[in-house]
Amino acid sequence: MEQYEPETLSAPQLAAIRRSMTNGRMAMTRRSMLRTTGAGALALGGLGALSGCGIPPAGRSENAAASDDHSDEEKRLTFSNWTEYIDVSDDNKRRPSLEEFKRRTGISVKYTEDINDNVEFFGKIKPQLAAGQDTGRDLICVTDWLAGRMIRLGWMQKLDQANVPNAYANLAETFRSPDWDPVRAHSYAWTGIPTVVAYNEKATGGRKVTSISQLLEDPRLKGRIGMLTEMRDTVGLTLLDMGRKPEDFTADDYDAALDRLQKGVDRKQIRRFTGNDYIDDLNKGDLAACIAWAGDLVQLQADNPAIKFAIPDAGFMMSSDNLLVPNKARHKKNAERFIDYVYEPEVAAKIAAYINYVCPVDGVREELAKIDKELASNPLILPDKAMAEKAHNFRLLSSKEETAFEEKFAKLIGA
Repeated sequence: MEQYEPETLSAPQLAAIRRSMTNGRMAMTRRSMLRTTGAGALALGGLGALSGCGIPPAGRSENAAASDDHSDEEKRLTFSNWTEYIDVSDDNKRRPSLEEFKRRTGISVKYTEDINDNVEFFGKIKPQLAAGQDTGRDLICVTDWLAGRMIRLGWMQKLDQANVPNAYANLAETFRSPDWDPVRAHSYAWTGIPTVVAYNEKATGGRKVTSISQLLEDPRLKGRIGMLTEMRDTVGLTLLDMGRKPEDFTADDYDAALDRLQKGVDRKQIRRFTGNDYIDDLNKGDLAACIAWAGDLVQLQADNPAIKFAIPDAGFMMSSDNLLVPNKARHKKNAERFIDYVYEPEVAAKIAAYINYVCPVDGVREELAKIDKELASNPLILPDKAMAEKAHNFRLLSSKEETAFEEKFAKLIGA
């Protein structure tokens, strides 16, 4: 069982904390914003947007998916991403990695932070995708389950692997074979997002909390436990604790996990199911322990050394955000060149040092150490081998399963 104690944070980490502070309060992180809004939309009926709503899956054939690529004559690229998800200069006026890409290639990047949550963003681009039209974006970054759905609908282009040799060579093993894109024909990971067990050592009286069993069954924690409103994280960790693999589980396994969580609700062991609002509660000790996203913990530990996290022996959940090229994108080759660029270890290190999420690029540790040695040894950014071996992904659900499972989960959490 591995516990990680917070060390003194580096200058880049402290800079990230300062960027996340608004009027003296911890601002919502990019990942937390995604989880809160995305999970809520699904629980309250947003599944309709994801199931296609009767729209035919356009662009299934290779001919339909292909578009006239104007990359050779138009040296530009339009990239939609989340907020605070790429490196920014100290004066917040420049994006160094984008500037270096233009200097090297001559390709200018129109970078737009217009993704606030997966469901909302999908609603923006769905009409054009379904109609086989250009979305106005050459490159997008969405979470694994939505990436899988759009690939299944035939709305994302296959990448020319000859244009992404760095990405092909340097993609970390953990991210190589997701079931929704088994050989990474359509996508490459932008970041990984671990979901782990967190606790406030002051609130637990110095006791370590290291497993889902403890969260659900330790009477000393009754009424002070938080679980997430994100189904894949909460149910995934519960399945692992029960000896089931979230990559390969049955409907009966799922129901058994929900039954176990329901007992925690009925016994009032679980205080509540939360989105990002667990951050303040954990920080203050109102929640003694909870399921948490690793990116939040890097921030919390900067100001509160009582915040600890543990990787359960049973394993932890790892999701990812991913780069994809939509059908009819006008500058596919330019997008591929950018994907390849960010998989250069030196470039990946600069981005990871700023955003503090798991970097999916092999060979980045040495480059990251040049920026900050402590950052390079942080398992929340570069998991060591022992931690990486405990990472698990939630399997891709069919449309029928997604609807049924989310409805059951919504009932459990009271959404």
